[in-house]
Amino acid sequence: MKIFYDCKLIFRLIVFAAFFSFAFWGCQPEIVNLSDAKKRVKSYYESGKFDKEVNSIVEEAIDKLENMKLTERSAAIFDVDETALSNYEYTKKLGFGYTWQSWDNWVKSAKATAVPGIKKLYDYLISKKIKIIFLTGRTAEQCEATKTNLINAGYVKIDTLICRKTTEAKLNSFKFKQNKFNELKNRGYDIIACVGDQPADVESGVCKIKILLPNYLYKLD
Repeated sequence: MKIFYDCKLIFRLIVFAAFFSFAFWGCQPEIVNLSDAKKRVKSYYESGKFDKEVNSIVEEAIDKLENMKLTERSAAIFDVDETALSNYEYTKKLGFGYTWQSWDNWVKSAKATAVPGIKKLYDYLISKKIKIIFLTGRTAEQCEATKTNLINAGYVKIDTLICRKTTEAKLNSFKFKQNKFNELKNRGYDIIACVGDQPADVESGVCKIKILLPNYLYKLD
């Protein structure tokens, strides 16, 4: 008995099977062991790779700023945590974890250090007489300690420091910062640059230059 094969049909079935196998198995995200992930993050921050990456981002930003027309209302908006200030030591001490009470204690201790590359960018902007605005999701109760910490870390000239009010507590990071960006724009600021470690820090629609830093410690909505 002869068996006739439809070669085109067989080819299609093979392609479909290969595609289905890849889609089902090949596209599954690799699950990384938590201990291994922590070691990789620790190595990234402590080997100098983080500082090197930040410095490269800052140098590129300064090149762009050099060619920008400035006015007396030109301003740059900086996020605070993992941007102007590094909380790596706090996070590391908790095994790369977080609790509200320990975080509040850390913030009020005002011991966070400046991110070197960002301090360099800040100094450059100050030399150009650009107004510096710090916009943070830290609470109003933490605002005074935050200002103290910024000054202690070398950010001595601050045009404005904006913290989250009690009435804004339920807003996610993106909505909170979007509202503040719009308020600052309506107050007449020419926002030439936004600097942060989360998309919400720079995706405002009002920033001429977006300076987004790497953050492998956490993500915010």
